[in-house]
Amino acid sequence: MNLDSLQSFMQSRGIDAWLLHDFRNANAVFLRLFPHPGKRHVTRRSFALLPARGPARLIVQSLDEGAFSTSDSTKALPRSVYAGWRDLHTTLARELGSFGRVAMDYSPGDSLPVMDIAPGGVIELVRSLGLEVVSSANLVQVSAACWGADARQQHGVAGKHCGEVMAGAFLFVAEHIRAGKEVFELDVANHIRAQFKDRGLEWPDGPIVSVNGHAADPHYEPSERTPTQIKKGDWLLVDLWARVRGEGGVENVYSDITWTGYIGAEVPKAMRRIFDSVRNARDASVAVAREAWKAGKAVQGWQLDDAARAVFERDGLIQYVKHRTGHSLSPGVMVHGMGMNLDNFETHDTREMLPDTGFTIEPGLYLSKEAAEKECGPGTPSFGVRNEINMYVDPRNGPEITSCVQNEPVLVR
Repeated sequence: MNLDSLQSFMQSRGIDAWLLHDFRNANAVFLRLFPHPGKRHVTRRSFALLPARGPARLIVQSLDEGAFSTSDSTKALPRSVYAGWRDLHTTLARELGSFGRVAMDYSPGDSLPVMDIAPGGVIELVRSLGLEVVSSANLVQVSAACWGADARQQHGVAGKHCGEVMAGAFLFVAEHIRAGKEVFELDVANHIRAQFKDRGLEWPDGPIVSVNGHAADPHYEPSERTPTQIKKGDWLLVDLWARVRGEGGVENVYSDITWTGYIGAEVPKAMRRIFDSVRNARDASVAVAREAWKAGKAVQGWQLDDAARAVFERDGLIQYVKHRTGHSLSPGVMVHGMGMNLDNFETHDTREMLPDTGFTIEPGLYLSKEAAEKECGPGTPSFGVRNEINMYVDPRNGPEITSCVQNEPVLVR
């Protein structure tokens, strides 16, 4: 965390301080900003106070004080130690008394569930001290979600590997098809995992390898329980994610991409229309991000989602959307990061696209058997199309694509 940059941002937004609350390691933002080797053993309420001016400090219960003295991230921080609940209230009043507007990890109206972390009762307590409480959503972006030069470089390495593994996965299927050999979804998934291992990458789960109706389920993963062969005339979706292993506690950023293809010499024209709509939706979101940056205007996650959805509206396909257009990419153990999502569907994401942050753009359309036959003709199987790329907001040059880009369906033959 770069405290100077965070404080400059807070000052520019008229925020006097950021008060983070944690109880029993429940606040992922707190843990990200103040990590501990292993798991920090805490049993009482803890607070971190990051003022817009001056040093950060801790407010911890006497039983838990020792847990903050064994970590490089917290052992040097000044702290106020409280005993019982009355003492806590007195301590908060004293520590916050000079402030008027304080950010906390919450989302008004639960509009961003991922940021609705601080308990309502704690927010009530802080407000009872005469403070205005605002959301820390953008503060999380300029602290926990920022990449830095090293993470950007390692993400590029992961992106190169993932692009090669993706192309190799479709080639793996093609080789089996040409040789007249059976090949199953799980075979492809295992092949991808072996490639990741050989390249020294790490991945928490997945990948997704899905044929026809399985591709219409965005979260389907192949397993031995659902053995499904890939055959001629099938539609194939592959979604994979991995990152370079960090060293010395470094948390790198994942590369996360999705391609689709057709097992045959030519994609049926009506199915190609669905693919083209998804690709165009992706490009519309990219364009809005870049145009906003070039014009020096702020753009929020919901607006980038709307840009993609407008293409689906125009093409008469909006009813086949099942998820937002993209998710944050940031350092940490989770593939889905702590920053802005491209979302005006599941939530109304008002976080801004900020420098040194990243995200995916992955619009998708998912057609049931009935919908597929309606849009593409009798006999068309259920299928789904998702097209996923990664973007990084370079502090000087603005949004740039950091992954491979699929503009045509892969023909597997």
